[in-house]
Amino acid sequence: MLERYSQINKSYWERLERKELTRQEVLVGRFQEFFEAEGLDPAVAAEFNERYQLSLGDTIVLRDDSYNLVKSLGGKVKQYVVSNGTVAAQSKKLRLSGLGELMDGIFLSEELGIEKPDVRFFDKVFEEIGPVDKGQVMIVGDSLTSDIQGGNHAGIVTCWYNPEKKLCQSNLKIDHEIADLHAIYDLL
Repeated sequence: MLERYSQINKSYWERLERKELTRQEVLVGRFQEFFEAEGLDPAVAAEFNERYQLSLGDTIVLRDDSYNLVKSLGGKVKQYVVSNGTVAAQSKKLRLSGLGELMDGIFLSEELGIEKPDVRFFDKVFEEIGPVDKGQVMIVGDSLTSDIQGGNHAGIVTCWYNPEKKLCQSNLKIDHEIADLHAIYDLL
């Protein structure tokens, strides 16, 4: 059941990134489709999504000792969150994990009104943080479709965090690929 939901969820987020759906259509539509497929009442999808967003923020998974990694880089490099996650879920995760306090800025697509990989998302980030040398900016992300493609659109260095060592089935420009976040030290 979880695998079926994950496939539906992934397809909805990819359609958002291709601008085929709105954020609200993704958040509710994925549950409507899943509930219908499972023989559940799809009319409860909107209310379920609201509760889900609040609960989603309760789950914190820090991979590769990422808290200490981010902390150790504080003051040495600027670090920003750039996420398509919802404000409700991401704000709670960043607060509970302690990572939010370590960041130089947090940019959520829901607040910016534009989703990654749209170059306008990154343009808004650059407007906020001030002039940057794009050759000195690196996005580290696990999503080829939002992070790496977004980095390609923005003209910045890309680093694909790929701990499961998946094969890349696209022609995206991936500057770096890492399976452990500690490899970032060598890239910097």
